[in-house]
Amino acid sequence: MAYFRELPEINYVSLLPNRNRNDERILVKNIFKRAKLREDLNQGITVFDYYQIEYDTRPDTVAHEVYGDSELDWVILITNNITNLRDQWPISQNDLHNYMVEKYGETGITGVHHYETTEVKDQYSRILLKSGLVVDPDYKFRYTYRGVGGSEDRTSHVIESNPVRVITNLNYEQRKNDAKRQIRILKPDFLSAVVQDLRNVMKYNRSTQYINNEKAESYNPRSSGV
Repeated sequence: MAYFRELPEINYVSLLPNRNRNDERILVKNIFKRAKLREDLNQGITVFDYYQIEYDTRPDTVAHEVYGDSELDWVILITNNITNLRDQWPISQNDLHNYMVEKYGETGITGVHHYETTEVKDQYSRILLKSGLVVDPDYKFRYTYRGVGGSEDRTSHVIESNPVRVITNLNYEQRKNDAKRQIRILKPDFLSAVVQDLRNVMKYNRSTQYINNEKAESYNPRSSGV
């Protein structure tokens, strides 16, 4: 079931240069109509599985693998609220490299993007400092602990370190791209309900522009002298 075939039509004022008159109209797909998951489905923890996107996998190939129909790629997209495939879907390593060269330059790929902390634990393996916090390169972390043995060990000890690592532009962009690889997959048992919801959403309600459930009239500014 192809998504664009389900879009309703709108009787739109023609902007073509070879139109015969100012009020001439043509039927076009109403691309402003958009489906989304019902809230009860979207919040259901048993409704979804998780899927790891590998290499150059596209939404249509995922749909074919999961549902046996590549034209159900729109289900993959709305399940993950993806509206901009270029920015929200992981790209191939080759495309990622080309993107970084364009953004940072060939030599700038390995340049410093930022600095972040590494994890620090005490002698009891308790986490004192989380990893991944953005800091300055000369950031210092200091903590004090007291010995717990005999009286001679119950002195305070001060530990100071520089738990900082460099995150390059390559690290940063690779991490961003990899974060897009895990997506939700609507379980096939719920597919028919989502398809029916889409068809219901795509129908027009009665209004001054209403023609039928699948067609509507657009406003014509020329008819008001604009």
